[in-house]
Amino acid sequence: MQEEKEKIEKDENQNVEECGCANGCCEIKTEDDNNSSNEGREKVKTKKCHKKENKELIELQEQLEKKEQENKELLEKVKYSQAELVNYRRRKDEETENLLKYSNKDIIADIIPIIDNFERAISLDDNNLEDELSKFLTGFKMIYSQLTEVLRSYDVTTIERRGEIFDSNLEQALMTDTVEGKQDDEVLEVLLKGYKLKDRVIRPATVKVNKIEVNESEEK
Repeated sequence: MQEEKEKIEKDENQNVEECGCANGCCEIKTEDDNNSSNEGREKVKTKKCHKKENKELIELQEQLEKKEQENKELLEKVKYSQAELVNYRRRKDEETENLLKYSNKDIIADIIPIIDNFERAISLDDNNLEDELSKFLTGFKMIYSQLTEVLRSYDVTTIERRGEIFDSNLEQALMTDTVEGKQDDEVLEVLLKGYKLKDRVIRPATVKVNKIEVNESEEK
C-alpha cells in the first residue's frame, strides 16, 4: 500500500508545474493554460504582421503616386522641349529663307546710287543726235539699260507713285505744295525713285506731296 501511494504522488507531481515558491501559493499553470496563452500570442503576432503589411502598402502607394507625378512632370518637360525645338527649326528655316531671298540686298543698295547718276546724266540729253553730248550719252544709255535689266532679273522694282496718296511705308516727303484740284496728301512729283527687292523696301521714294490749306473760317 505504501508503494502504491508513493507512485500516485509521483504521477501527480509530473502532471503539475509549480512556480517555484516553497509554500505553493503562486498560480499553477496546466497544459491547457499553456495552449491558450500560445494561441493569444499567435493572434497578437498576426495582428502586428497585418498592421506592418498595411503600413508598407500605404508607403508603396505613396511612392507610386510620387513617381507618377514625377513622370507626368518629365513628360510635360519633354513636350515643352519638343515644341521649343519645332519653333526653333521654324525660325531658323524662316531666317534661312529670308537670308537667301534678300541675299542681294546690300549689293543692290550699292548699285542704286550709280543708277541715279546715270539718270541724272541722261536727263541732260536734248535729244539732238547731231551734237557731241548726245553721241556721248548714247553709251551711257546703253549701260543704264543693261544695269536696270540686271536689277529686274533679281526682282528689283521701282517705287514711282505719282498721282497716288502718300504712303509712309513706301515714300518720304521732302517737299509740300498746294495745288488746286489735287487731293490732300497726293504725290505731286517723284524727286528720287524708290526701290523694292521683292516685297521689301530697299530705299523709299523721295516725293513732293500736296497739302490743302484750310482757312480758319472754314474750320469754324
